[in-house]
Amino acid sequence: MGTLRRHKMMASAIKLLDLLLLMVSFGVAALAVHTKVGSLSFTEFLSVRIKLQNILVFFCLLGLWHIIFTSLGLYNSKRLTSRLAEVIDVVKATSAATTVLVLAALLIGFRMVTPTFVGFFWVSSTLILASQRFVTRTWLRRVRAAGHNTRNMLIVGSNRRAIEFAKMIQSRPELGYRILGFADRAWHGTAELEQYGYSLVSDLVDLPSFLRHQVVDEVVLALPIRSFHLDSSALAGLCEQQGIILRILSDLFDLKTTRSRAEDIEGASLITHYAGAPEGWPLIVKRIMDFTVSLFLIILLGPVLLAVAILIKLTSPGPVLFVQKRVGYNKRVFDIYKFRTMVVKAEEKLREIEHLNEVTGPVFKIKNDPRLTPIGKFLRRTSIDELPQLFNVLRGHMSLVGPRPLQVRDYDLFTKDCEDWQRCRFSVRPGITCLWQISGRSSMPFEKWMELDLQYVRKWSLRLDFEILARTIPAVLKGSGAA
Repeated sequence: MGTLRRHKMMASAIKLLDLLLLMVSFGVAALAVHTKVGSLSFTEFLSVRIKLQNILVFFCLLGLWHIIFTSLGLYNSKRLTSRLAEVIDVVKATSAATTVLVLAALLIGFRMVTPTFVGFFWVSSTLILASQRFVTRTWLRRVRAAGHNTRNMLIVGSNRRAIEFAKMIQSRPELGYRILGFADRAWHGTAELEQYGYSLVSDLVDLPSFLRHQVVDEVVLALPIRSFHLDSSALAGLCEQQGIILRILSDLFDLKTTRSRAEDIEGASLITHYAGAPEGWPLIVKRIMDFTVSLFLIILLGPVLLAVAILIKLTSPGPVLFVQKRVGYNKRVFDIYKFRTMVVKAEEKLREIEHLNEVTGPVFKIKNDPRLTPIGKFLRRTSIDELPQLFNVLRGHMSLVGPRPLQVRDYDLFTKDCEDWQRCRFSVRPGITCLWQISGRSSMPFEKWMELDLQYVRKWSLRLDFEILARTIPAVLKGSGAA
């Protein structure tokens, strides 16, 4: 009970501190408006705005902000939450609080809430609250590492992943957990527990009694769901009845490379596993970057695009652009745009030279393709033929960075000859450049190409995209592996 009381006191203190910091942010915004007004003295500025109506509105806003912060989970336990995730929660909360402030100002004519005021309030409240969370988290981790503010954790299940989870928790004393032990049926695998200094503190039959009589703050469920469905369901009900936090190891299927997240859709709780890029602000930033950079490059390189189009038209009969069906994101087919580098109906002549293929796997590439036009070889070696794909990026079919989209012909062969893990490359949007593009391109074996695509999918981040873009320019200038 002492621990519970301390937890409630801590939560109440943080709630009060948040309200005080919001008041400080409000004051910072007010001072910013005062500085901008300039013509009024500070006394006059305060006398104009400190009215009974304004005070009542302000306290109503404090109440609404408190409700918003609570509903967004800012006062839930953050022991197992990353710093970045907590900062994102703060940004969501301050953005919602700022929106409520703007709506209130529009409804009641709160004149001091100008665009300058709103901007300063959002920035200051976000920075102040995020800093407060960082300081509090750092202090709490030190307290927990010293053996205080700990929680008792029981792990139900004694398989390999349960043991690995326990070892991870014990290696992080700053999280503040004490492993009570394991609960499971006796089986040959439980002997492994003793090797790591753990023991069975209860079997599944006596587990309800154990939960009733022992101090258990959290239960981690690590049982195989299929064979222990009834036991798992009963345990979830017990934890719900007794108010014990229940955590479920999300790697129920022992997936090696996917990431997971918890979601709630219309009251249905889901654990989502995904192999591609995570949804959320990183993908939004990536799309904004794709649109902005592609539009800028199209405008900047407009004269080059026009000059190349004229050269193609003057040196060979046929259209300027080569439009081809490609397989993209989640195997959606789209039309890719490239400057034409081959003679008209080159695809129909492929069968005649298919035996000259210089790469392995279900793709066709040769260095001295007889179908190339006089200017086509230069366009390919310099990758200028790829520039029209900026319009694909602009339309959202492609990204600046991502696995190269396969031709429909290559994909049909890909489907027949390749392993399933290689199809993971389709879980992200295809790109103009990628790890393969900066690592040798056509000179690289097909299997290595697929491994690089999978590496990109697994390790995707905005930073990785920037690194690939930075390395693309020297790779293109060298013309390495171009065909």
